[in-house]
Amino acid sequence: MVDPNSKAIVAAEERAAKQRFNEAEKIYGRGKAASSKNVRDKKLRATLKTQEEKQKQAILRAKDAEILLEHEAGFLEPEAELERTYKVRQDEIKDSVGIEAAKKGFELRLNDFGPYRADYTRNGRDLLLAGRKGHVATMDWRDGKLGCELQLNETVRDARWLHNNQYFAVAQKKHVYIYDHQGVELHCLSKHLEPLFLEFLPYHFLLASAAMSGYLKYTDTSTGQMVAELPTRLGRPTALCQNPSNAILHTGHQNGAVTLWSPNSQTNLVKAQVHSGPVRSLAIDRLGRYMVSTGQDQKMNIWDIRMFKEVHSYSCYQPGASVAISDRGLTAVGWGTQVSVWRGLFDAAQADQGKVQSPYMAWGGDGQRIENMRWCPYEDLLGVTHDQGFASLIVPGAGEPNFDSLEANPYENTQQRQEAEVHSLLTKLQPDMISLDPNVIGRLDTIKDQKIRDEKDLDRRPEEEQMDKIKNRGRGRNSALRKYLRKKGKGNVIDEKRLKAEAMRKEHADRRKDQLQRERNDLGPALGRFAKKDN
Repeated sequence: MVDPNSKAIVAAEERAAKQRFNEAEKIYGRGKAASSKNVRDKKLRATLKTQEEKQKQAILRAKDAEILLEHEAGFLEPEAELERTYKVRQDEIKDSVGIEAAKKGFELRLNDFGPYRADYTRNGRDLLLAGRKGHVATMDWRDGKLGCELQLNETVRDARWLHNNQYFAVAQKKHVYIYDHQGVELHCLSKHLEPLFLEFLPYHFLLASAAMSGYLKYTDTSTGQMVAELPTRLGRPTALCQNPSNAILHTGHQNGAVTLWSPNSQTNLVKAQVHSGPVRSLAIDRLGRYMVSTGQDQKMNIWDIRMFKEVHSYSCYQPGASVAISDRGLTAVGWGTQVSVWRGLFDAAQADQGKVQSPYMAWGGDGQRIENMRWCPYEDLLGVTHDQGFASLIVPGAGEPNFDSLEANPYENTQQRQEAEVHSLLTKLQPDMISLDPNVIGRLDTIKDQKIRDEKDLDRRPEEEQMDKIKNRGRGRNSALRKYLRKKGKGNVIDEKRLKAEAMRKEHADRRKDQLQRERNDLGPALGRFAKKDN
């Protein structure tokens, strides 16, 4: 006999395991996997079941590895109702944190060649500064070591790191140039004429530029070939950013529109009217759900790009010059000489709540006009460039505290960097895989499969459609019409379709008989006996 207590214990363990898996899936799930249900092919069904088991094991192992995540993110929390976190100054934060953390907040006074633009590497270790009047410099900001320093003696509009800290691209007056970490000029991309903005897609090794003529151009930095040249047909662009989730480029224009581009299409994928005036800057969160835009109409709009719907709109005292979103959803907006950091914008939008009433932190007001902002990956730092240099601001809770060393390692050595570069080249994605839905790769095409099934299954078609096709093929002794009549005439049930088919057959026979009679009359009595007889 089976002990009923053992059955209850097993059922309780199964419920606990299912609940644990559901909790882990909410945090570490990677979207809905391809289901093995309704799949006829046995081999394909077995393969999908194996993939489902592997995905479940990966989720459970990620849940078990939480014990290894030692660092936790923390924000500034007010102790009383009347306290405001945006009143906390940078010098107060430096006095309250440790010595090593306080060193990360610094300022660089560069008064002669501004305004500047900045960019961090993917692991957040190196900093790139580019001044409008031709000054370009790289540095390891942790140790304060200068990498290289250039004076190009011409206008520099933008600069971007490539796949690691060994190469960077600079948008100069006429063309885009690529330099190495020592400042040596390697390439001149002469097809990128008068570039305004640069973006680099790390998983595809694509360098994209928005030109003054309105063209969006992609170049494969691993092969040096031009991948696509896309005309926006909306004049000079005013902003450019990429969606980290699906590598789609968002371009802002003078008429307040934002267009979405992929190198696989000569026309924009989506066009949305975001502002009533020119768009000044764009930013998209790490998960690719929300887009924040600022415009000349002194508005900061939050859009849900999954539905392309505006969620909230905030007012600025001046047009927002730059906007950036951190790994943990903090949004920094630079307008005039001020920087405002907002917390919980996307949480309020997701919960359909009201607007966030006050910013999380604030900085500026010293007469330094903001030009550009970048969040340092895996650090609670915001890099702000202005017309008088660069400032590194400490923003508690902004960065992701636990990094994946296989994705981006802030403490990598030379050998690890070289191995990561080779591995990223071997796993490079092709440009034709860029689409609005990044999960379309590896998914079953259920629509095409259903269409093929419908074409094979003739009985599922409407009877009227069958009759129309049978009418056009009703010739000969073994015609489709006769086969249909033989198939339907086995029973004693008389319906309208059968009567219609019989009437049509009788009309066809009479018409054939009249035609043969006319042919015999035309041949005359002598040759009429050799004419074709009606069977």
